[in-house]
Formats: sequence, structure tokens, C-alpha cells
Amino acid sequence: MSFTPQLVRLETIDSTNLEAIRRARTGAPEGLCIIAREQTSGRGRLERSWQSPRDAGLYFTLVLRPKIEMSVWPLLTMMTAVSVAECLNKTCALRTDIKWPNDVCANARKLCGILAETVETNEGAAAIIGIGINLHKGAVSDDLKDFATSVEEQTGRPPEVEGLVAELIKNIQEHYPLLQTEPGREHILREWSANSSYAFDRRVRVSLESETFEGTTRGLENDGALRVETDGGKIRTVRAGDVTALRA
Repeated sequence: MSFTPQLVRLETIDSTNLEAIRRARTGAPEGLCIIAREQTSGRGRLERSWQSPRDAGLYFTLVLRPKIEMSVWPLLTMMTAVSVAECLNKTCALRTDIKWPNDVCANARKLCGILAETVETNEGAAAIIGIGINLHKGAVSDDLKDFATSVEEQTGRPPEVEGLVAELIKNIQEHYPLLQTEPGREHILREWSANSSYAFDRRVRVSLESETFEGTTRGLENDGALRVETDGGKIRTVRAGDVTALRA
């Protein structure tokens, strides 16, 4: 289970994820990569928008057609986050922190978001993996500077984009086949945990659709769900929602 990347570069698009969904539905092969210089309706998790100024960030979506059981598909997000973290470390000498489930942060501010979606096609279900990385300072508007950052702000220099893209694709190509086997999946979860301060012993607030609670993180389930021990000593498994770090 690997893929041959096929890059499609666009000047502007509503959303690289939406374009990938459209192309997947008409038979786009596994490995199609949509890269745009600008998005007019960039999207994030939970129907949030993603600011996408021209040439300020990497707006990238990959089409995958995994031949694995659907219960494993949530690990695609974890695999992607690990690939992004390793890519930024190697190409930009930038150490990052993965915030559950799929934000890559630097100095407690968001640097990258990952949006994984599933779409049914005539060739079977496809996974649409969107990656947005703030590359230049212009990617972060003034009202978001307390919460978001960029590679340029963190390293003091703009990144070499083509090298970053090549390394990102290479990392995903290396990690993606690991999802076929139980030992490979365990490896992905270990790597995610090694790159995240949220995996163990982190005080967090969990916001679900119908409630909010606080607790301490106790690692991941086999499907990437976060285990949180409540103050009453109960382990709760979080598969959807927002997790916010609390001060110790």
C-alpha cells in the first residue's frame, strides 16, 4: 500500500479539499496531490474556516484509497500529523508539538491544521487528506497572532517550499504503508505520542457537542482516540471534540 504522487498545481481554488473530493468522485487515482497558491474558502475541522492568503501558506490535499478496514482510517490523521512534524524538523529545523487530534503547533500556537474527510466514489471510498501550513508571517492575521504562528516567525526565515513539499510527500509515502499491519499501526501511535505533549499526563479541558469536562490525558486507544482520566478517576475515551491544554 503505497502511492505514486501526481501533483496538480493551481493558482486559486475554493478549497483544495473540495477540489480533491470533486476529482476523486470522477476517478482520480490514489496519490493525486492538489496544491494551490490561494484558497478562497479554505476549510478546517468542525466547519471552521482556514485563512489562505496567496503564497502565504502551503495549501495541500492528497487523495488516498486505503485498502484497510474503516476502523483503522482515523489513524490516517495521526500518520499525517507525524509526517508533518518530521518534515518541519528535517527541512526547517523546527521542533513542533502535535495537539490532539491533528493540529501541529510551535510554542503553543497553531502552525498547521489537518482535515481528513471521506468520500464515496465509483472506485470505493477515498480519504481526502488536507494539510494547511502557515509558511510566512502574512498567513496569520493580527487577530489570530495569539493563537497561530508561521514557520517564518518561528525560524526567522521563510521556508524553501519545494523542498518542504517533497519531504512531506516522501514522509507520507513512508508512513502510509505502516497502517496495513498491527505493528505498523502501533509504531504510528508511538511516533505520534513521541511528538506530542498531549499524549500523557497533560491537564486538558475537553469540549464535546453536549458537555465539557476536565481531566488528565492517559495515552491513545488503538484507533487514535484520546484517553482522559477525569478528576473522579474515570477513564473517558474522546473520539471527537476540542481538547484544550490547561495550566498545571
